[in-house]
Amino acid sequence: MRPASLGEFVGHEHLLGRGSALRTAIEEGRPHSMILYGPPGTGKTTLARLLAVNARAAFEEASAVNTGRAEVREVLSRAEHRRQTANEPTIFFLDEIHRFNKAQQDTLLPAVEEGLVSLVGATTENPYFEVNSALLSRCRIYELRALEQEHVLALLRRALGDERGIPDAPQVDDDALDFLAARAVGDARTALSALELAAETVGEGGAVTLGVAEDALQRSAILYDKQGDKHYDLISAWIKSTRGSDPDASLLYLAAMIEGGEDPRYIARRMVILASEDIGNADPQALEVAVNTAHAVEHVGMPECALNLAQAAVYLALAPKSKASYLALGRAREWVRERGMPMPPAALQSAAYPGAKKLGRGTGYDSPHDHPEGVSEQELMPDDAVGERFLELTEHGDERELRERLERIRKARGRSG
Repeated sequence: MRPASLGEFVGHEHLLGRGSALRTAIEEGRPHSMILYGPPGTGKTTLARLLAVNARAAFEEASAVNTGRAEVREVLSRAEHRRQTANEPTIFFLDEIHRFNKAQQDTLLPAVEEGLVSLVGATTENPYFEVNSALLSRCRIYELRALEQEHVLALLRRALGDERGIPDAPQVDDDALDFLAARAVGDARTALSALELAAETVGEGGAVTLGVAEDALQRSAILYDKQGDKHYDLISAWIKSTRGSDPDASLLYLAAMIEGGEDPRYIARRMVILASEDIGNADPQALEVAVNTAHAVEHVGMPECALNLAQAAVYLALAPKSKASYLALGRAREWVRERGMPMPPAALQSAAYPGAKKLGRGTGYDSPHDHPEGVSEQELMPDDAVGERFLELTEHGDERELRERLERIRKARGRSG
C-alpha cells in the first residue's frame, strides 16, 4: 500500500511542487542530506525510499530506538566499500533521529560532511530542539504536515481498489471510510492499519460498517507529546488566546493539554506568569487567582484540579489586560545594561552599619511620613537617571485609577509634565 512513485504520493504540495528542491532531488536522482520532520504516518519513509530508487542508491535503514554507534559504523563501513568497489552511493535512512544523543549524532558528522552517505533523518520532534546544530547545518529541513482528510481518504480507496492493496478487500461503507479518514488525524498509517484490521474482522464477503471501523480504530484523536513541539504550540496558543480575552479558545487549548496528559503544574506556572505579564495592575486580583490555582493544583492533583485550572483560565481571559509593569521593567533593565549599576543618592543609602553616618550614608533623608500628603519632593533617582520615566500606565481596568494617582503624586513631587 506504500506509494511506489511520486505520482501516487498524496499531500505535501508545499514541499513537492514543480521545481521545488525536494521534488527535483527525487526526480533527478540527486539526493542530499535532509531531515524530514512531521507527524506520524505522513510519508517520511516513503519519500526516503523514492529518493533511493530514483538515485539508484543502496538504501540502509535503521531506527535510532535500537541502533547504537557500533551499528552506525557498520553502515558507514558498507557505504565506503560500495563507493570504492562500484562507486555506488548510499542513502542512510535513520528513523526517530531525535532519539540519538549528541555523541551518537556526532558519529554521523564526518560521513555526512564528506558525502559518504546522504543522510535522511526522520523525526516527529522539532529538529531544532532535538538535533545538534552541527548536524542541522549539514542537512536541509523539510517539514511535513498532517495529511488532509481528503488525502487519507484517497489512500484508503486506493488500498481497496489497488491490486497491491488489501487481499480480497470487503465492501466498505462510505461513512466508515469517512470516519477512518477523519479520526486518523492526518496519519495514513493509522488509517490503513485500522482498515486492514476491519477487513480481517469481517472476513471475506463481509461488510465494514461504521461500527466495525470504530471498533478497529479504538484510539483517541489526541496526538500530544509533552516533550515535543505540540507542547510548545498548545501552551503558546493558550497564552495568546487568554491574552486575547477569548475564554472559549482558552478553554479549548487548556482541554487539549489536559487530555494530552500535560503536567497541570506547568499550566499553573504559566498562569502565574501571565497574571503579571499580561494583566498586571489592570486587575491585581488576577495574580492572586493564579497563585491560589497553583496551590490548589499541588494540593488537589489530577483529575479534580482541572476544575481549578478552568476557573482560572476563564478569570484570566476575562480580566482587563495591561503589560505596563512588564514594559516598565524592560525599560529599567535596558537602562541598567546601557549605563551600568545605578548609584543611589547618599540619602537613600543604608545607614544601618557602624560608621555609615560618618560616610554620610542616610543623611538628609526626607521621609514621606513626615508630610501631610504622604509625599516628599526629595529626588530619589540617581543623578544620571533624573527625569527618567519607565512606567506608563494604561487606562484599562484598575490601572486607570492608578494612573490618575500616579499623576497626582508626580505633581505633588514637582515632576509632572
